[in-house]
Amino acid sequence: MSETAQKDTAATLKTTVENILGTIEHEREREIITRRFGLFDRKETLEQIGELLGITRERVRQLEKAILIRLKIASEEGKIPAIHEIERMIIRDLSENGRVGRVQDIAERITGTAPAVTVKSHVSFIAELSPKLTVINENDNYYQGVGISEYGDEKQTRARVDEILKTIKKTGEPVSIENLYGMLDGYETPAQVRALASLSKGLAHLKDMWGLVKWPTVNPKNIRDKIYVILAEHGQPMHFSDIAGEIKDSDFKRKDVTTQAIHNELIKDKRFVLIGRGIYALDSWGYSKGTVSDIITKVLKKAGEPLHRDEIVKRVLKSRQVKETTILLNLQSKPEFKRVAKATYTLAEKES
Repeated sequence: MSETAQKDTAATLKTTVENILGTIEHEREREIITRRFGLFDRKETLEQIGELLGITRERVRQLEKAILIRLKIASEEGKIPAIHEIERMIIRDLSENGRVGRVQDIAERITGTAPAVTVKSHVSFIAELSPKLTVINENDNYYQGVGISEYGDEKQTRARVDEILKTIKKTGEPVSIENLYGMLDGYETPAQVRALASLSKGLAHLKDMWGLVKWPTVNPKNIRDKIYVILAEHGQPMHFSDIAGEIKDSDFKRKDVTTQAIHNELIKDKRFVLIGRGIYALDSWGYSKGTVSDIITKVLKKAGEPLHRDEIVKRVLKSRQVKETTILLNLQSKPEFKRVAKATYTLAEKES
């Protein structure tokens, strides 16, 4: 879509809304709808509108309901032709993107830019009046959404979103849309699964890997979580400067952090283990904290018997990226280690 066409879409949305409002005879009723949907400013509550108009909250609710019913009937009877162009545009977009979607995403796709709050409100309002579209109202669990009516009403759509959330929760780890689609029955395409998942406030995604919003691997909220994601994706130890570079090149929302800040967070978090000069690994990979001498001690204690130096070196290198000579120097110079045979060491007995 060209830049001109994008601007035309936003303008068409506004003009359509104005035309719809023009069919409402009474000024007070136009005021209620305009303020409730936030068509030209922020959305307002029933209480706020009632106070402004000098009527009760319940009366505002009754009037809103009655006005919407009249507008929907007029739309179904073809008396508000301005609706149909936008209706077709939304349906075309949804047909290409999973039959359902967040209002935020729909508005962004049809206008080609990050939509203003009023543009999203225009999409929601027009969808509310269209007999071919279903609105999924926002609450604590779901984002505001719109779907093609023939593929499910609001209740059915929410049930599918819940099923997807439950399936991801059961896996216990982030899952790709393709794999998630394979775990579910009755869904047309992976795109439909992605579209439904996007409606859930309980889910998040990173590089199209989906998981619970509380999982840092798909929803990193701070520097430490982002470090964890980078290391987990890399799959092997990294120098802190390389981690900083990966974060700056990432798709994270906030990624302008200094190398020093990265290093500070690595030091503080128990999930990260220093295994070499500036090199860090995840503790879940089996690495453990401590000096080279500490690691040798752990190796010998676990063995429960003397070990040849080559075997000690081999086992220590599983936890540390250091030179072999560093390990050998520790074996030969530290009093806690005792040579009991040629090139064979054990732990020295502590004096009582």
